[in-house]
Order: sequence, then C-alpha cells, then structure tokens
Amino acid sequence: MKALFLIDGEHYIPVNRDGISSVARSRGYEATAAAFIGGMEKIGTPEDLKALGLPVTIEKDPFTAITAAIERHRPDIVVDLSDEPVVSSRRRFEFANLIISHDIPYEGADFRFDPPRYETVCKKPSLSVGGTGKRVGKTALAAFVARALNGQENVRASFTPCIVTMGRGGPPQPEVIEGGKIRLTPEHLLAESRRGKHAASDHYEDALMTRLTTVGCRRCGGGFSGVVFVSVVPEGAKVANELPCDFIVFEGSGASMPPVATDAWIMAVGANQAIEYITGYMGPYRIRKSDLCVLTMCEEPLADKQKIAEMEAAIYRVNPSIRLVKTIFRPKPLEEIGGERVVLTTTAPPAAGEKIRESLEREYRCDVVAMSHHLSHRPKLREDLAAVLATEKPTVLLTEVKAAAIDVVTAIGLEAGLRVVYADNIPIPLEGEPDLSESVLHVAHSAVQRFTAKEAR
Repeated sequence: MKALFLIDGEHYIPVNRDGISSVARSRGYEATAAAFIGGMEKIGTPEDLKALGLPVTIEKDPFTAITAAIERHRPDIVVDLSDEPVVSSRRRFEFANLIISHDIPYEGADFRFDPPRYETVCKKPSLSVGGTGKRVGKTALAAFVARALNGQENVRASFTPCIVTMGRGGPPQPEVIEGGKIRLTPEHLLAESRRGKHAASDHYEDALMTRLTTVGCRRCGGGFSGVVFVSVVPEGAKVANELPCDFIVFEGSGASMPPVATDAWIMAVGANQAIEYITGYMGPYRIRKSDLCVLTMCEEPLADKQKIAEMEAAIYRVNPSIRLVKTIFRPKPLEEIGGERVVLTTTAPPAAGEKIRESLEREYRCDVVAMSHHLSHRPKLREDLAAVLATEKPTVLLTEVKAAAIDVVTAIGLEAGLRVVYADNIPIPLEGEPDLSESVLHVAHSAVQRFTAKEAR
C-alpha cells in the first residue's frame, strides 16, 4: 500500500525520516512520498527536506501541497506525522475533507477517516439529492428534480425518472409506489397508516407530488461524511433497475447520502444553517462532491442578506466550479382551496409563518385562519388542532406530507368532516438567479454523459 506522509518543520528532519520508516514498517506501507505542510522551527530551509530520501512536495499552502502530491504520486493512503502548532483539530478536518474527496483514507496517530464507499449497482443514469441536515428542503427538491426531468416544470425534458428514497421511517424492504396509477387520497393514506405503514414517508410524499414511481427504502444511523450504518438502498436500486424508467433519482435522508454510486450530486443547503455546515467537519466533502447546490430559505427572518452572502461565498470557496441557485420555498396545495377557511400544519419554523400565510392567501384566494408549526411534534399538534377546531370553524385542513400528516392531521380532519388537502413545497429561485429547472437538466445531462462514458470503458 503506497503511503503519502504529511510532515512539518516542527520535527527535526531525522525525526521525520525515522518516523516515516517506523510507521511504514509497522503498518506494512510503502513510503513513496511526502508533502510539507508548514512550520520552520526545526529545519533550515524547505530544501533541506531532500535529506528525507523521498520526493517531497512543497507548495504555497498545505492544501495545494496535498492535492499536488496526491495527483503526482497516486497514494493508497495519506498518513499525518504533523502536530500542533502547525495543525489543529479544525485543520485536520479540512485535510480529511480534501483527502477523502480523492477517495483516499487519511490517518494519524489516533484517528482515521475512510472515504465513503458507494455500491455500484445502477444500470441507468442516476443522481443523488442530499442535504446538509434535516429540514433543509431535500424532499421538496428531490420531487422538483424528478418533475423537471419529466418535463413537468416548464422545461423541455423527456426523461422517465423514478425516485428511490431513504428514510428512517421507510419500509424494511424496498417498496414500490406507482404514483401515476394509484390515487393517493387522504382516505387511502390513512388506511395505509392504520395498516402499520409510515404513510408520510418520503416515497409516499414523492409519489403524491410527482405522480411518478417511487421506491421506498429504510436506513438507520449516519456518520460524519453522510455514510449510513444500515440501509436497503442498494436493494432498492436493483428494484429501480428493473422498472420502466430511464433515470434514477436517489433522495438522501437528513445529512446522510444514499450509499450507492451515482453519476451526479445535487446538494440542498439551508441559508438558515450555521456556516459550519459548509466549512466545518465533513461539510466541505459534501460540497466538493456536488455538481449543483440549491441554497434554500434565502429570505428574512430565516436568513438576512449578509448571512446569505456569507453562505454563498463559503460554498464557492470550497468548490469554485459548483453551480449554485438561491431559493425560497412556497406551499402549493394539490387541490383548489379558493374561498375556504384553511388551517395549515407544517414543519416550517414559526419565523416563516407570516410569509407562508401571505403567499397562500394571495396566490390561492383562501383565508388562513390558523397555523400549527408542530407537524413533527404529535402532542402539541393535537393540542393545536383541538383548539382550532373548537374556535375557528375551518373548512379545509391543509398539510405537508411529513411526520404526523397522516396518522394525526388526516385522521383528525376526516373525523371532523373537513376536507384534507395536501401541499407541496416549491423551490423558487430569487430574482436574478439561474433557472432551477435548467440547472437540474444540466446536471442530469452531465450524469448521462458520465454514465455513458463509464459504460463504454
């Protein structure tokens, strides 16, 4: 196993030389090269490093040095022999992001980061839609991506995609829902829920919002770089291979990515998130791997102009070549609600409530008499709905298809004799931003080209 060693000038050259020899011998590595990452206290000049007896890459900064050394020597592992004060824990996470993005393990005295391994099972062009956390708009974006590929989003496209989801509440074995054939009514979804299924799971939501075929899968656990501990997604991919579709959209879960190799990545990032989700821990790995970043929730009070600009700049620092579209979300009822007295249940934060209310009332000519932001908190949601039903006399219960949308909201609404209407969340680019549908199609065409080139090899 060929090893690239990271060394600094805080160690004397003989110490570095002996350290490289000792580690290589004890771990069975072939020491092929070194990269100098800084520090001058215990060496004369960088030229003195030639005494190591190995090729040493020296550049203007450690990241350039590591990248150049990897490209030049093609190591199987990178071993860090440096220490404070040249490196810190934060800097080592930055190194880890860079190194594992080259699909190479990175290890030190008491740590090791292995690059995620994605199973190669897809027999069709594919892309992954991921996110830097929960509630950043990943499912809404995945549904939009599938609709755009299918020509449903005011763009000329002729793909027939299917969506493979990966949820903590997904089925234990891959489950196919033919969204174009089954009428996913409130009554049907409630019956599914009462049969023990999580009928607000992502594959139900995507099937409802796209009228396309979905494959639901389950996952458990998640790591720094988006690896899951347990999932049936590879089996779901094999199911999708046999479906009458020509493109597969894989949807991540939380900050975890589907554990299958795909031809492109699209990443949802919340502008309301801390910037460390981009710059810290394994955020840079996700951004480096992505072809398109959709920055969501780009409006006050969720994120002001300065915060949005900081997030945009951070994304471009990590990946200067990435495509980026800044967006907001707006609800879109799947049925007519004009003239109705509407209660909305949502996972959106209370800070977004007034914008959502204004949009619904302006665009759909309804009267939003109440809102509950507790769709993911069943006890509080029940309290909210009980209070509203007792005082506001609504005619429609409008809800996102998430969390308790079926087993609580739909059940209460139907029992009260109300019309239950489901709502999509539509990503809308800010004024002056690139067209999101066209951006998605660009990524999809790149995915097709990569898939075709891969198949030709």
